[in-house]
Amino acid sequence: MFAIIGGSGLVKLSALESPRRRVMRTPYGEPSGALTFGRLAGSEVVFLARHGYGHTIAPHEINYRANIWLLKELSVEGIFALASVGGIREDLVPGTLVIPDQIIDYTHSRKATFFEGSGTPVTHVDFTQPYSESLRARLVQAARQAGEVVVDGAVYGCTQGPRLETAGEINRLQRDGADLVGMTGMPEAALARELELEYACLAVVVNYAAGKGTSRERIELGELHEVLDETMVRAVRILEQSVRDSA
Repeated sequence: MFAIIGGSGLVKLSALESPRRRVMRTPYGEPSGALTFGRLAGSEVVFLARHGYGHTIAPHEINYRANIWLLKELSVEGIFALASVGGIREDLVPGTLVIPDQIIDYTHSRKATFFEGSGTPVTHVDFTQPYSESLRARLVQAARQAGEVVVDGAVYGCTQGPRLETAGEINRLQRDGADLVGMTGMPEAALARELELEYACLAVVVNYAAGKGTSRERIELGELHEVLDETMVRAVRILEQSVRDSA
């Protein structure tokens, strides 16, 4: 069984057959919401809305540890995480689907590890390759099967939010090597690695990042929703192919 974490634009997976919800508690507090189980493309999956089912939880307020711990408890085969992002690199225009292969963390003050607290040994995990190569390959193959074009490989710069970035900050991210900017990629990916969960991201570019393209002077937030709705339909097609024939 695979897990799908939905971001902005995917607070409900309408394609799920026979959906059923289950409330679970964790040692790390309340998760973003109830888990929704069901069948997608004939395969059992579990869905969790990262921002809550009413999209009421800001990126810096998400209880990432509770969310990831729940999925570990369910022994999921892997996690496909959807994320809405801004495009920094010139070719990553609104409407582009991207499967990032690297991440740079600019967040702060988030609960970012399971390895803390009195009596807990200092534990380091390798994070050289932050995303599961097998799940990334699965997404690439699924996109081909679904007839969708994706960009294979990009650097995701994760900022604190909830405000959007300044043009100067985006220039800094670009100099650092970031191709995309979002607010939820970390510590989600690192926590999955700590619990030895396979994790990959399917990013939906909904706008040019601040100072780029049509966002040179300002980001028109009202225009994002149309792009998000259209592109998310394509993203779900890829997810359907990705989980097909899963146990």
